[in-house]
Amino acid sequence: MANIIIYTSAWCPYCIRAKQLLTQKGVTFQEISVDGKSDVRAEMSQKANSNSVPQIWINDFHVGGCDDLVALENEGKLDKLLATH
Repeated sequence: MANIIIYTSAWCPYCIRAKQLLTQKGVTFQEISVDGKSDVRAEMSQKANSNSVPQIWINDFHVGGCDDLVALENEGKLDKLLATH
């Protein structure tokens, strides 16, 4: 099973959608909330070169945000990525 990390914010509808898609896929993920945590958001921003949430990594691959995750699903590439170790 892939190692999945997703940086989120509680109020973000894109975060909710990304988590729903990953849950539908039956995978577990580590959720890191940036709410009220400027140091965590700064860490995420530096890693992702973006300050928007969600930011998603599958193993060492930076997927990007929700739209990027959905695009992988629509292209039939997400399952293969999730199956990698």
